Amino acid sequence: MTPFKVQILGCGSALPTTMHNPSSQLVDVNGKLFMIDCGEGTQLQMRKLGVRMGRLHSIFISHLHGDHVFGLPGLISSLGLLGRTAELTIYAHQEIEQFLTPFLNFFCKNLSYNVRLVLLKRKGYNLIYENKSITISSFPLKHRIATSGFLFKETEKLRHIKREMIDYYDIPIREINNIKNGADFITAKGEVVPNDRLTSPPSPQRSYAYCSDTAYDESIVPHIKGVDLLYHEATFSESEIERTAKTGHSTARQAAEIAKLAEVKKLVIGHFSSRYKNLNPLLEEAKAVFDNTELAEEGKIFEL
Repeated sequence: MTPFKVQILGCGSALPTTMHNPSSQLVDVNGKLFMIDCGEGTQLQMRKLGVRMGRLHSIFISHLHGDHVFGLPGLISSLGLLGRTAELTIYAHQEIEQFLTPFLNFFCKNLSYNVRLVLLKRKGYNLIYENKSITISSFPLKHRIATSGFLFKETEKLRHIKREMIDYYDIPIREINNIKNGADFITAKGEVVPNDRLTSPPSPQRSYAYCSDTAYDESIVPHIKGVDLLYHEATFSESEIERTAKTGHSTARQAAEIAKLAEVKKLVIGHFSSRYKNLNPLLEEAKAVFDNTELAEEGKIFEL
């Protein structure tokens, strides 16, 4: 099965602490690394965790708050020092140009590779990247500035052809791909063998959704319905519900309520406020609503 895993590089919020790094994650799909957000110190986290920077394919920035982008300049510069030549694509809202362009012009005039910016749309559900293994889409979140969530979903798989059927009907190699795509098989005697006799259903498409930063917003539920893994911010506990609403964030309970409504398989909560030294109360709050919940933790890997 194609590797599909998520590694947490940082799960803290705006104010840095010694417990957590600011927001950043890596999604590994079939050997390609897709980064979501790039808070301060992200490249150091990659070094500490033994991540090969050369495998980084592209970066997806949810929004232009510092704890999600301050790591970009250092990472871009280091990739140049390491001799990167492949183009690096950064997906972000249009304000990224005001943030990055001056830096690139001043520090990176002789950068060994090209940095390409793809601007995210502020409205609707939009496909922004696809290859043979994965599609990546964006959708709006509810925060103080333009913010996007991301859905990583495996492309539709081919049906599994049964080995014994190949032998029984003496199916030529040239026909196998057609059968995997749903075609029936016609024998040399003209007998039509239905596809469902020859094959079994394909493996389910695995999916991962990232929702940070955002206030409680049920409008995202259709976009994340049934995902295998949901990362949803849980900046505060219910005791800080008023502050949560003012800052455009979510409580652990609210994250769990979204997970329950969306019928996801597993919830991971993160983007923890610096006020929480002990995260167990946040976990308990979420698990009271959605039992299959885990805390994000630097270095932790979730395999789908």
